Amino acid sequence: MKSRLPLRSALLSRRGAVAGATLAAVLVSGGVFAELAMSDTEGPDVRAGNAVATPAMAASGPVRPLDGSVMQIMAHPDDDLFFMNPDTGQSLRSGRPITSVYVTAGEADGVNSPPLKKGAPRPPSDRAAYAEARQNGIRGAYAQMATGDRSGTWSRASLPTAGGGTAEVDTLEGHPGVRLVWLQLRESETILGDQPHSLRGLWNGQTASLVSQLAFGTPARPFSYTKDQVVKTLAGLMETFRPTHVRTLDPTPGRDGKPQKIIDHQDHIFSARFAQAALKEYADSPGHPDFSVQTYYGYNTSHLPHTFAKPATDAKADIVKTYAWTNAKDNYCASAAGCGDRKVAPHPHGNNWAESVRYSRTNSTSWLQSAKDGSLWAFGVLNQRLAAWHKAPGADGSWGRPLVLPGEGLDPGVSSVRLADGRLAVFGTRTLFGADLGDYRREVVATVQTASGGFAPWRSLGAPVRSGSDGVFDMSTPSAAVDGSGRLTVFLRGGDRRLYSTSGTPDGGWTPWAGLGGADLIGDPVAATDGAGRVHVFSSTPRTMSTWAQPEPGAPMPTSATATGLPPNTTGVSARPDGDGVRVYYRQADSGNVRCVLFDGVTPSAPADLGDTSGYGMVGVAGPLVTGRTASGALAALEPDAVAPAWKADTGILFTGAPSAVQNGDSAVAAAIGLDGRLYWTHTANGNGPAAPWRAAAN
Repeated sequence: MKSRLPLRSALLSRRGAVAGATLAAVLVSGGVFAELAMSDTEGPDVRAGNAVATPAMAASGPVRPLDGSVMQIMAHPDDDLFFMNPDTGQSLRSGRPITSVYVTAGEADGVNSPPLKKGAPRPPSDRAAYAEARQNGIRGAYAQMATGDRSGTWSRASLPTAGGGTAEVDTLEGHPGVRLVWLQLRESETILGDQPHSLRGLWNGQTASLVSQLAFGTPARPFSYTKDQVVKTLAGLMETFRPTHVRTLDPTPGRDGKPQKIIDHQDHIFSARFAQAALKEYADSPGHPDFSVQTYYGYNTSHLPHTFAKPATDAKADIVKTYAWTNAKDNYCASAAGCGDRKVAPHPHGNNWAESVRYSRTNSTSWLQSAKDGSLWAFGVLNQRLAAWHKAPGADGSWGRPLVLPGEGLDPGVSSVRLADGRLAVFGTRTLFGADLGDYRREVVATVQTASGGFAPWRSLGAPVRSGSDGVFDMSTPSAAVDGSGRLTVFLRGGDRRLYSTSGTPDGGWTPWAGLGGADLIGDPVAATDGAGRVHVFSSTPRTMSTWAQPEPGAPMPTSATATGLPPNTTGVSARPDGDGVRVYYRQADSGNVRCVLFDGVTPSAPADLGDTSGYGMVGVAGPLVTGRTASGALAALEPDAVAPAWKADTGILFTGAPSAVQNGDSAVAAAIGLDGRLYWTHTANGNGPAAPWRAAAN
């Protein structure tokens, strides 16, 4: 106990902290939130220079929020820096509100030291101090991303949770929309090992409750959470901070290797599943804003081709270096616990984590469709339900507000297709919870437009074996195509990383899922129909791209994949018909440049390079229009008439997933769903003209 006194003294006097403050009020009114109001009733003021570091008092009435309030829910401090960046930094730099929630304390073994050399003495374990050092590192990294100064001043307060405990909430001075929330539950301390007292053990019923592991200096109080209390706590934070966009890690990362093992940290998976359960409660709560969800690959990005070129990789790693406190002699935070996570210091790139960012959902680029009457339909997932935007036909036709359709539990990301009779069909997956959270499974679902123009209730298409209900639950977003005979087929990457299909039958039913082969498939398959009515399917692997080509309309699809010989890409593709072939777009590994090839059957042409270094994510394509995300996260369109590839970006729009594009008469139209839950769109003025400025579809 004596050894802790100097540490506590240093914590109370260190720069950038207000210790012991409590949350006095959070006002939520009319769909907006007011500033946090704090008091210092439980501790002394801690001064930064000559100024008392106290947050602004809450406004007396509603305040207008900035569009696009983001909440991130992670297992550990640094999950956001390794797996969600650069998206995290883009949100911070945009000035929009962002609240990052860390479910565990990340205390590990309590040793804040780089990996020890063989035979070196092991430093003493101090879990509270190590947890505090990791908090210091995150505060420094966020201040650097938001302001350029890692030593920014933070206020720290106690936040009562809806689960009955208390959390710590930190607010960056001068930037009241930047908040860090620390639940500080005990972590598993093992990637895959059976640790009953962990998030996984709590989820599966191996333990009835999970205790807290508090960091030194935290104003939170010790608590022990049951499973339901964790869900209520996370849902309560959503209701308090009212995000329009929520980021988590992947709740269903799948298996790999021989023997097959889950390829992510158990805390990542189960923090994401607890977040899913909380999102269900948030979706059912009254008065919340429309919200979208984005999930991210974790450890499983390690062995995949790199997303970024070196400048973007180095920029991402530089933020990790701040978190890792690479210069341990520079005690800029004035904390005896340390200013960061020294375990990470020797490897700020992690295990190839700084080289990439990957979305585990919302990669589809076929969610925008042109209807038979010339109107446009856009489909997305808001509030875990299908949202449908409709634009009346003609150049003067306007977009309506989104209609959010019945049917809860929809996973992020959907695809759509126009049927032979002109109606539209939408496909996705949904997560189902039983009476107990551990009763958890996923399935493919479909809805088809009715004759009146509405959409029928969701119909379950089940799932391939080893994908939906055996503990893996890993499956892609489905992709669909209609061949020249009018037959509708849905394609899906299963949990065994092979391709599966099911086809519609004349009586309105569906055939059983059939295996089409392939191996080591990554991400979402893409299907397209060429001008001759033949269906083509494309899917990435870690080494190349695989393809399946229907020999003629009405014929069965091949039951094995053909290797294209193309080099590795960033594990995602987009496709559009091009004459009697299909043109496929992908991001070049270690670059992010967009490339395209033309497939005539299973043979690709030589690639053409369209530029956009270190952009990432899929691109929406229709005719000459190519749209996607630049390295800065901005929404951009390729200028088709430029002598060299030129991308025109709207830096004010941050968006989720991938844009979609479709040919609509003589014009190509593209759309994207913003982090504010709004649809944004652009179009070409004529067949080959430049794209109009992006604008919101409806106010």
